Amino acid sequence: MIIKVLTIAGISLAITAGIALGLVASQKPRDLVGGTGGLDFDRLMGAGAAPLPVQEAPLRDGSKTLVRHLEGPEGAPLVVLVHGSGWDGGQFDGMAAELAQVADVLAPDLRGHGAAPDRRGDVDYVGQMEDDLADLIRAYRRDENQRVVLLGHSSGGGLVIRFAKGANRALMDRAVLLAPFVQYDAPMQRPNSGGWAQPLTRRIIGLSMLNMAGITALDHLVAMQFRMPDAVLSGPQGHRATTAYSWRLNKGYAPRRDWREDVGSLPPFLLVAGREDEAFVAEGYEPEFTKYTGEGQYLLLEGVGHLDVVNDPATQAAVKDFLANG
Repeated sequence: MIIKVLTIAGISLAITAGIALGLVASQKPRDLVGGTGGLDFDRLMGAGAAPLPVQEAPLRDGSKTLVRHLEGPEGAPLVVLVHGSGWDGGQFDGMAAELAQVADVLAPDLRGHGAAPDRRGDVDYVGQMEDDLADLIRAYRRDENQRVVLLGHSSGGGLVIRFAKGANRALMDRAVLLAPFVQYDAPMQRPNSGGWAQPLTRRIIGLSMLNMAGITALDHLVAMQFRMPDAVLSGPQGHRATTAYSWRLNKGYAPRRDWREDVGSLPPFLLVAGREDEAFVAEGYEPEFTKYTGEGQYLLLEGVGHLDVVNDPATQAAVKDFLANG
């Protein structure tokens, strides 16, 4: 009887794995060069701020990442700026200088991103970016009494939400979410983030099925692509762009599938979004988030888009006030 049950289970697993492998093999990355849609990165890159100096910071696995570090006044919190998909910590060059008036500021290149990552668009395991943020907090925190605020934009905001329920959640005292990504099927999500994100849906389903069966050998395969403007890729900063993510990086760069629990675990937070956001429906955040937490403050900005929100003066003023009075 036991042998029969094991045989049936083995056959079922083999069938599931076969279907999953078929889904993975049926879809490959596409050439998106010359396509239309996506986000206007020119506005992000043309914010006018001088590039901040970078330094290397070690991580627990022996690798290093680049960070921008500015010291603020005595007694100020440490604010870690978590960039969005496709770019690096230089996204915050303008905001970092402004926030340094009221905080110590750290803007890292997340693993797999930046000018020269070890493996562009990939990590070793799903929660590695959370562990990297924890390493950086411990390395740059003045002492254990210094308050820590994680500020994330877009996918970076999604990573902050994920961090709130992860193993390192005790390291975060407050959060700032700038037009955060929640999940592809969340109420505030526009289709494919307004054309920016191009998921390999069949491959994602297949890899998810394999992971449910304990098979992770293919987690390095590309599962998400981005419509980075040709002008960026061919320009002088094109080497900083990351146009594709592996399954494991993409999964770890967002709240969990049960994102409502992640949102409900957030500490006191400020959420800012522009009413002209091309990727998300800004008006959808507050009515949805308040179902699961009463810890939030919400600000919607008129005439502001998805990438504009980071450098908008009203955003920076609101964040500075939140940091100074928290």
